[in-house]
Amino acid sequence: MNAPAGVPSALVQGFGLGVRQLREAHGWSQERLAEYSNLNRSYIGEIERGVVIASLVTVEKLAAALNLTPSALLTHGERLREPHAAV
Repeated sequence: MNAPAGVPSALVQGFGLGVRQLREAHGWSQERLAEYSNLNRSYIGEIERGVVIASLVTVEKLAAALNLTPSALLTHGERLREPHAAV
């Protein structure tokens, strides 16, 4: 089932939360992650809030900055959206 227009999907929200958790685990600010991933800081914030859908290229850049594979980054976000997942 799709989310209504304007409402982020659980996948997008989980991905954003995962990016935020991993960034914070590194002790990095959004600015630092933006620098390491060659992305804009405000775009990082939008991803973390789940208000934008990251492209595959963006997922690849974030994963490289966080020293993960793109699939590991996506999997981390998926785990966070599971009902039994501890946040």
